[in-house]
Amino acid sequence: MEFLELVQKRYSCREFSAKEVEKEKIEKVLETGRLAPTACNFQPQRILVVTDKEKREELKECTRFTFDAPVILVVCYNKEESWKRKYDGQDEGIVDCSIVSTHMMLQIQELGMGSTWVGSFDPSKAKEILKIPENLEIVNLLPFGYPAEGNVPSAMHEKRKAMSEIVFWNEF
Repeated sequence: MEFLELVQKRYSCREFSAKEVEKEKIEKVLETGRLAPTACNFQPQRILVVTDKEKREELKECTRFTFDAPVILVVCYNKEESWKRKYDGQDEGIVDCSIVSTHMMLQIQELGMGSTWVGSFDPSKAKEILKIPENLEIVNLLPFGYPAEGNVPSAMHEKRKAMSEIVFWNEF
């Protein structure tokens, strides 16, 4: 499959089958995240793999968006290791984790599964439930697995702004 086709086919899957994801596929997804570029190659990403059914149920205390996926990746970064921009101190850990998550989402799609980026969650509650250390910041949750039969992209999936609305050449 060509890359553009892969990107076009990927959508936010919000209904998963109960089928377990094979460990080798989870590991391939994680390898894709490990290889993703990060600022100055500091690699501050830390990924917690949640496959335990009880833990996944507990996560419903901090978000309603687990979609009963068989795997939930909790994508974090180590604040003590992430690169900070010298001009204003901006922490690039969020950007690093965004790149990592995007790579993993595309790998998930290429493997015939679905995922969705979840940013709507209570980080304090998630840290408590998952015993995440203070030096780690959660950027997103990434539930994934095999799509439930009949699952289709939302009606908004195909709606995209025209190139002329989002791209400018040399000046705005």
